[in-house]
Amino acid sequence: MSRQASTGSWIGAVVVVLAIVVAGAYLARKAMHADTPPTVAPAASASAAASAASAPIQHPIEQAQIAPATASTSALPALDDSDASVVAALAALAGGNDLSSLLVRQQVIARIVATVDALPRHDGLAMFTLPARVPKGAFIVDEATGSVMLGERNYARYAPYMQIVDAVDPQALVAWYVHAYPLFQQAYRQLGYPKGYFNDRLIVVIDDLLAAPQPTQPPTLVRSKAFYVYTDPALESRSTGQKLLLRVGPANAAKIKAKLRAIRTQLTGQNLHPAPADTAG
Repeated sequence: MSRQASTGSWIGAVVVVLAIVVAGAYLARKAMHADTPPTVAPAASASAAASAASAPIQHPIEQAQIAPATASTSALPALDDSDASVVAALAALAGGNDLSSLLVRQQVIARIVATVDALPRHDGLAMFTLPARVPKGAFIVDEATGSVMLGERNYARYAPYMQIVDAVDPQALVAWYVHAYPLFQQAYRQLGYPKGYFNDRLIVVIDDLLAAPQPTQPPTLVRSKAFYVYTDPALESRSTGQKLLLRVGPANAAKIKAKLRAIRTQLTGQNLHPAPADTAG
């Protein structure tokens, strides 16, 4: 984490929650590695594509729990022509909060799908596929008693993104996602999974994020050449998505996890109780 802000950004709420919130967290991630080359999100490897092709569907979208009154029957646009309607839908889901300064308005679904797919991995995200813009303000570290820590003042920079998280109704979000699912599925196949199933990947991503640790104090950092890494190898080895949740701060991470847990319940019909907190770090 360099002391200077970088030009990275990205997401956090399954469609809105994963696609808007952790945008703020990604800035911190890029700031940690500001002097390293931008990471390009890998296309699906041959082995990953083969695995996705052979795996049976675990969470068919038809099992999502949506009320008939919330189901839409309007015709979907073609994926390449879907940006305007998707932006309008996300704005409605945001509960009146302004998305104009947060959301990248081109290839919205393709950006969401590519970023969601990359979150459980460990090799970062591609800046050019991110669906949200950077938060304002520079990345901050605190120094005390000889230690360098992730600065708690960073957490306030995520306030506009957290307003979206607070406003999103999981039932309405899932209803829209189910209606728009053919577009997500098409984008996932175009990403490099010709027989893959995006909703299964989404559940994997949610479960990985829910398993993110909750440190009892700001994690300490150590300088490694031109950037900072976590002192604790157990934190540094976490997935991209889990590292991003660490950067929004414990209170924000708890809100995001609660929303993701509710979304998962709507998608699967399974009531997932909160797991015991992992207080590593």
